[in-house]
Amino acid sequence: MDLDIKGKRALITGGSGGIAAAVAKVLHEEGVHLTLTDLEEDGVKASAAKIGDDVDAIAADMTDTDDLDALAERVIDNGGVDIVFHSAGVTGEKGDPLEMTDEEYHRVWETNFMSAVRVSKRFVPHMADKGWGRFVCVTSENAIQPYWDEAVYNTAKAALLNWVKGASQVYGPKGVLMNTVAPAFIESPMTDMMMDQLAESKGVSREEAIAEFLETERPYLKLGRRGKPEEVAVVAALLCSNRATFTNGSAFRVDGGSVESVNV
Repeated sequence: MDLDIKGKRALITGGSGGIAAAVAKVLHEEGVHLTLTDLEEDGVKASAAKIGDDVDAIAADMTDTDDLDALAERVIDNGGVDIVFHSAGVTGEKGDPLEMTDEEYHRVWETNFMSAVRVSKRFVPHMADKGWGRFVCVTSENAIQPYWDEAVYNTAKAALLNWVKGASQVYGPKGVLMNTVAPAFIESPMTDMMMDQLAESKGVSREEAIAEFLETERPYLKLGRRGKPEEVAVVAALLCSNRATFTNGSAFRVDGGSVESVNV
C-alpha cells in the first residue's frame, strides 16, 4: 500500500532499537526523509547507515532539555518535521513494587513518560502550525496488563497511554493525529537480555527459556513465539501515514494476543 507520505519528514527517537529501526526502514521505503536519534552516537549512526546514505543521525538524551532544545532547533531549521515516532525507553529494575527505590521510579518515569511530553512540546505545535502531523508513541502491553514485578515500567507506560489520549483531543482537530502502538514480547536486544538472564538462572538455552516464559508468563500469547520488529513496524507506519486519517487517540496492540482483555 502507498502510504501517501512521500516527501514527508520524520523524527524517530530510540533510533538504534529494533522496533524504531524497523519503522524507519518502512518509512524510508515510502519516501520519507528520516532523522534518527538515540543516546549513543555510534549506535544511531550505524542504524541510520543500514537504512540509507540520506538518513540523518543525531545523538541526544531524551531526558536532557538542553539536548532536546538543540535537537528541535536542528530538525526544524533543516526542513521541519511532519512525523514523530517516539520509542525511546527503558525497562527498569524488576521486583517487589514496594522495594523499588524512589530513584528508580523517577529514572524510568523521566525516560518513558516525561521524554514523550517534552518531545511533543517541541514538535507537535510545529506540526499543528502546518496543519498536518503524526505523533506515535510506543507503549506496551504492560500499560493495561501490569505484571507485578515490572511496576516501574508499568506505571510510566500506563501514564503515557493516558496522556496521548488526552493530548490527541486537543491536537487532532489541529491536524496532528496522536496514537500509540503497544507491542508485547518482541525480538529485540531488550528481550534477548531478559531471556539470557532467565536461561542462565535456570541452566537452559535461550530458546528453552523463551518457551518456558511463554508458557508460564504469557499464557494468552497463543502464537507461541516472540513478535518481530517488522510486525510492529507495519502497524506503526500506517499510524504515521496519510491513510490513517480517521484514527486519533487510539491504542493499537501488536501483541500476538498477549493481553487477555477485550480491546475497548
